[in-house]
Amino acid sequence: MNNYINIKDLPSVELAVQEAISLKSDPNKYRSLGTHKTLVMLFFNASLRTRLSTEKAAKQLGMDVIVLNVTDAWQLEFDSGVIMNLDKSEHVKEAAQVISQYADILAVRAFPSLKDKEKDLSEWIITSFVNYATVPIVNMESATGHPLQALADAITIEELKTKSKPKVVLSWAPHPKALPHAVANSFIEIMQTIDVDFTITHPEGYELHPDIVKDTSVVYDQEAALKDADFVYVKNWSNYKDYGKITSEDSSWMMTQKKLKTAKFMHCLPVRRNVVVEDAVIDSEQSIVIAQSNNRTYAAQVVLKKILENG
Repeated sequence: MNNYINIKDLPSVELAVQEAISLKSDPNKYRSLGTHKTLVMLFFNASLRTRLSTEKAAKQLGMDVIVLNVTDAWQLEFDSGVIMNLDKSEHVKEAAQVISQYADILAVRAFPSLKDKEKDLSEWIITSFVNYATVPIVNMESATGHPLQALADAITIEELKTKSKPKVVLSWAPHPKALPHAVANSFIEIMQTIDVDFTITHPEGYELHPDIVKDTSVVYDQEAALKDADFVYVKNWSNYKDYGKITSEDSSWMMTQKKLKTAKFMHCLPVRRNVVVEDAVIDSEQSIVIAQSNNRTYAAQVVLKKILENG
């Protein structure tokens, strides 16, 4: 594996999930693999779980880690042919090549603007690093995807499922801020690759990119969609058609114990209590959000391991 930009970069999701679960029993088994290797992590946006889990994963593989909060340091220019006489003092063409001299793997986190749909869909930040860096790139969440989170989610479902083909539901929830589509997109993509009965539910008008959803079942009646669910992944996303806008704040879509019934509750965190989900759910034994966050380490570790093994 040369890069990890999208779920599709994994040769096999099933094998990656099994390998990650195996790593949990002996996280330091491959510590020599990353000896004298360096992971540089660039954050254009803040992070808690992604930063800590990816750094821990790299160190369990024996790697050194350098972290740079890019926007705190300097403003990068990404457009070609521009006259750089304003606030941006360095172009990504040079920056990516320079950083590549200090890194064996480069991980990048950059959110969308949620204003310019076409620019966000072009993945202009992470694509620039893929184009100009000379080392492998790992996506720590981009404008349209969060493949490390999705892999952790698949690991969690595999570990905790009680039947061979569980029913998994992705349910939209209200939120006061306009949020990206990345987590939902990658979760959909990875659910489409594993053996689950998968359904998406959201208010009408909140349809995601049709190239992501494909022929996955979409049900606009939340309670009907949740019937007999084994896992319920709750996540807000802003409107895709009316791009980046909040066109519904319907509090009736908040996840409650009454609606969840016996299903396990999933969320990528951070989560707004009593807006996205009521306390009774997230504080219950049915909540597996902490297990998900723990699996972020092993998702990142299996990805880094595969890239290191590729030389």
